[in-house]
Amino acid sequence: FVGGMPKAVSEFREGGNDYALARAVQNDLLNQYDKDFSQYPKKDEIERIRLAFDSIPAHLGRENHRFVFGRIAKGARSRDYEIAIQWIVDSGLATRIYRVDKLSSPLKFYRDLAAFKLFLPDVGLLGAAMGVRPDEVLLSNKGFEEFKGALTEQYVCQQLVAAGNAPFYWSADKGGKAEVGFVVAKEGKVVPLEVKAEENLRAKSLRVIYEKTGLHGVRTSMSDYREQDWMTNVLLWAIGAYFATSE
Repeated sequence: FVGGMPKAVSEFREGGNDYALARAVQNDLLNQYDKDFSQYPKKDEIERIRLAFDSIPAHLGRENHRFVFGRIAKGARSRDYEIAIQWIVDSGLATRIYRVDKLSSPLKFYRDLAAFKLFLPDVGLLGAAMGVRPDEVLLSNKGFEEFKGALTEQYVCQQLVAAGNAPFYWSADKGGKAEVGFVVAKEGKVVPLEVKAEENLRAKSLRVIYEKTGLHGVRTSMSDYREQDWMTNVLLWAIGAYFATSE
């Protein structure tokens, strides 16, 4: 809920762990971002930037988190919004994660430019944008489980980027259900990474990948660290350190 934006963290701690103080900072930051959009030199792009940015939380709240232009606004097309999205990414207000259609190195060579996800800079900002309450994050709530997965992927994405990685994601061809939230190059090897919000021990997509390619995958969850022939489980709080680069 608090996230990692420095002022949100300090206000939370200095205010006696008051979640309302952290949320006030997050909302203020989102308002400042919105004001910054008006500084874009081309006035006809300002509203497109706003609509694209505001749609990111809704995209992440869906099952596969993939960004779909038609969900920005009725009749929205990629050619109308691509400049707006690139401006958001270049400004550091979102991270774009492209799909790769092959789990081989170099990953960038296999990226699918038509398929991507967008993540916000901070998990606390994502919760603020969606109006998430503290009890929804901290307590067991079945109605909140799907969005908790989105918060977890957001957290993992920012940990990977902060650790120096340029992550992608992978999904099977059309008609296939297998997908992993991230794919990372680690020490010259392609590593598929599956994200679980709690202690879910299922990793069907990693199993499919291992059986087809022999790649050893990583699952990150609240479960303890464990090594298996085809997969390593890494605790969520350690995922950034696990994928830290030497650069």
